Amino acid sequence: MGCCESKFQSETYPEKEKEKEKEKENNIEPHNHNHKTLTTPPFLHPPPATPTAEPVPGTIAGVPSFSEFPLADLKAATNNFSSDFIVSESGEKAHNLVYKGRLQNRRWIAVKKFTKLAWPDPKQFAEEAWGVGKLRHRRLANLIGYCCDGDERLLVAEYMPNDSLAKHLFHWESQTIEWAMRLRVALHIAEALEYCSNEGRPLYHDLNAYRVLFDEDGDPRLSCFGLMKNSRDGKSYSTNLAYTPPEYLRNGRVTAESVMYSFGTVLLDLLSGKHIPPSHALDMIRGKNIFCLMDSHLEGKFSTEEAIVVVGLASQCLQSEPRERPSTKDLVSKLGPLQPKSDVPSHVMLGISKHEETPLTPQRPLSPMGEACSRMDLTAIHQTLVMTHYRDDEGTNELSFQEWTQQMKDMLDARKRGDFAFRDRDFKIAIDCYSQFIDVGTMVSPTVYARRSLCYLMCDQPDAALRDAMQAQCVYPDWPTAFYMQSVALAKLDMHQDAADMLNEAAGLEEKRQKGGRSGSS
Repeated sequence: MGCCESKFQSETYPEKEKEKEKEKENNIEPHNHNHKTLTTPPFLHPPPATPTAEPVPGTIAGVPSFSEFPLADLKAATNNFSSDFIVSESGEKAHNLVYKGRLQNRRWIAVKKFTKLAWPDPKQFAEEAWGVGKLRHRRLANLIGYCCDGDERLLVAEYMPNDSLAKHLFHWESQTIEWAMRLRVALHIAEALEYCSNEGRPLYHDLNAYRVLFDEDGDPRLSCFGLMKNSRDGKSYSTNLAYTPPEYLRNGRVTAESVMYSFGTVLLDLLSGKHIPPSHALDMIRGKNIFCLMDSHLEGKFSTEEAIVVVGLASQCLQSEPRERPSTKDLVSKLGPLQPKSDVPSHVMLGISKHEETPLTPQRPLSPMGEACSRMDLTAIHQTLVMTHYRDDEGTNELSFQEWTQQMKDMLDARKRGDFAFRDRDFKIAIDCYSQFIDVGTMVSPTVYARRSLCYLMCDQPDAALRDAMQAQCVYPDWPTAFYMQSVALAKLDMHQDAADMLNEAAGLEEKRQKGGRSGSS
């Protein structure tokens, strides 16, 4: 139930709390300490040192550090790799399956599953994954981890919930992609390729419309999976040979110029709304039949001047001689000025809904605590927790006489000071005092975790608040207050559906208590 199963919440360590606070100061999402964060790939010597670069414009914070995931966590996230979780465009027939999954910390992920035959050497797989995992950019669906356990070879990336460019271009239902959005897709993917090239990863394998994904805001991103080969020495292109760079057919090697050719095929897709062979498109361009190339579903709603620029760029990318193709820098410089609706959000142009911060709507009647949480009324939550005091801690600790030491007295004194600060709304001091109590570890108190969770919310630290609310649930699994506090923290993190689910779960637990469960008010 809820979030309590997350293993990294089972204990609180002062040094890790300090590390998390430091990460927060640097605007980095605290990572799951159950995963092994990689500073160098496992089994390998550190790579040669490279000069530290300045942050690249457009790089993003808030993406977890690249880490090694336990296989058990990925099995749990994907329901043991259930076929119901497959999101590969070709379904179960795909060469390397991609699953969606949900970690115990509620983050959605995409998991790409390779066969052991594709990557027989675990060291090589880890090294390749680590190289891609260093990249972080807002135009990428970033790689956040990998798993190499026995025969399993798995990559873990950010999950993009709004389908692929192929779905929106070739298999749309209610509306096709408007012209301005197509230009935005082209620019964003060009920017992603330029960033990768600047970071020393210029090769992208099998670039096509299925590799372009749309995030929760409807913004297009380039899948990180294409930055890694499908196998150690296997094919890099799975598409029809008609769309493959001519030099790849000759020597089987992917080069930076090959990527430009593939980018040209994506431009053709955007122009025509169809996946047409490059040779056929080039014949139309040479014959100046540009309007025949354009997608009829646009119904003429596009700028001829802009279309001519994009057609010319596609033609350059598709040159049979690799050295005649443009660079990623050329792509960005030509596509950058062609953004006619730069102020319109992507989700609006795509015609998809976006979750807005709205009050939570529970399915069950709520207690005063539940009502306060549904309104995200932190003041009312504070008043409830003050009035409830420690009545719900009854029975969570059974201490022997031998444990009643001076350390114990000091710990309880820290809690008492925290209670005074909490009552007086001095939330930073309350956090410090409650942390002293928690760090001793002799006694556990779900109420202290709930109170510190609210303190973190008052200090605008929803990540830390969620951790404490989860920890309260671990101590007392059926305590409605733990679930209520999680719902508020999740709402503050813009995870509104999860917050609504958690609120309803809390109301259900409260209903059970009223029918004869454990006594006490939440």
